[in-house]
Amino acid sequence: MAIITISRGSFAGGSAVARELCQQLGYPCLGREDALALATKDYGIVEEELRKSLNESPRFWEEVPGKRLAYVKCLTAVLLDQVQDENLVYHGNVGHLLLSGLDDVLRVRVTADLDYRINAAISQAGLSRDKAVAYIQQVDEARSRWAQLLYGVDWTDPTQYHLTLNLGQVSVASACAVIIRMSEMNEFRATDESRKKFADLHLGSRVWAALAKNPATRSAGIQVVARDGEILITGNVNSSQAVELIPRIASEVQGVRSVRCEAGMGTDWYW
Repeated sequence: MAIITISRGSFAGGSAVARELCQQLGYPCLGREDALALATKDYGIVEEELRKSLNESPRFWEEVPGKRLAYVKCLTAVLLDQVQDENLVYHGNVGHLLLSGLDDVLRVRVTADLDYRINAAISQAGLSRDKAVAYIQQVDEARSRWAQLLYGVDWTDPTQYHLTLNLGQVSVASACAVIIRMSEMNEFRATDESRKKFADLHLGSRVWAALAKNPATRSAGIQVVARDGEILITGNVNSSQAVELIPRIASEVQGVRSVRCEAGMGTDWYW
């Protein structure tokens, strides 16, 4: 399964690598902005709310804890919807974490030194040097908070990736050549087991997206697990209405064969 995620800092060159990869491989290419637009279009999530959930400070997550995974799982559903013939290149928003349930995804980090990124920001966005530095630092800090709050990890940790490439030292063409060669290795080829994991993650994410679409269930502190079309939902919710709606909404998602909902009333919305 040739799914490649490219995690990148702003103006580090990851988007250029992704576009070149897709051109050479003929794979569909999906970026962060595309994913947000598709989440709005396909799943009815308000784009402003989705952006806020991905960019706001920790206080936002403390106020609406249930949304921290609901919207992220919605983005996962969008990514998996775009896979064609088991192929996809996604760049942006720490995609390796969005697809953490798939072992054979090739996880790449594209980075560059600060001067490279500053010069790119000046050239591409017309920013002054001071504004470029401030913008890059702001985005990097927000991305670090996001990864820490949702997954408890440092997204810059090299052990999270199969490959890290520094565009300050290698060209886009060379970076693509290395990624393509690595994607052909046995570790990243689809198997019956990987296809089953893909199907389960995809269905579970679409159930999450359906629950996130409904105001009565989007903030519920629940977990959704899918296995061969069977859905198990556990956790706590804050209203009897949500308890009733969750299994009904989940059962209406295409591909769901049965729903077992063990969610109950409770005040602990963190999981």
